Amino acid sequence: MKDNQAKIIKEETVFDNHFKIKKATLQITNPNGEWSEEMERMNFERGDSVAAVIYIQDKDEYLFTRQFRYPTYQTDNGWILELVAGSVEEGEEPIETLKREIMEEAGFETDEPVHLSTFFVSPGGTSERIHLYLCNTSSDRQKEQGGGAEEENEHIELVFLSKEDVKRRLAAQEFNDAKTLIGLLQTIK
Repeated sequence: MKDNQAKIIKEETVFDNHFKIKKATLQITNPNGEWSEEMERMNFERGDSVAAVIYIQDKDEYLFTRQFRYPTYQTDNGWILELVAGSVEEGEEPIETLKREIMEEAGFETDEPVHLSTFFVSPGGTSERIHLYLCNTSSDRQKEQGGGAEEENEHIELVFLSKEDVKRRLAAQEFNDAKTLIGLLQTIK
């Protein structure tokens, strides 16, 4: 593999309202080692996120959230079954975010999270990385109702599925959220 390089000539924020979109003028080295012509690229700046495969050991169940996701509304019905997840806030470590999100969305305390992987969601258009964890817990460790942060207008339904139901749904291709698929494929045996 060659030593590929890139240089940012100019970068500006062209949208800044909850999310940011940056536009860059840049050059990269071609496979022959020469610099390319200048090109423009856009970056949907999301920052890092966390997600948790939550396994409830005493019930042999997995915990999911079901919530409305506007960007999926036109091609699906907008309601997505997915892992507990959230954005890492400035100054926060991913583990802090993970614990906060699990409590807000599901109301559970868990064992120490086990890191599974960190991956880019869609590197052709966004900088978002997800830090994915496995979190074991038990049914008696639900300390709050969950359902999401009211001030964020989250309306989260908790969905508990047996390991066998998760396997069946995976085989039937019923999960359509990337982080959820990656997490389940890494943990379901």
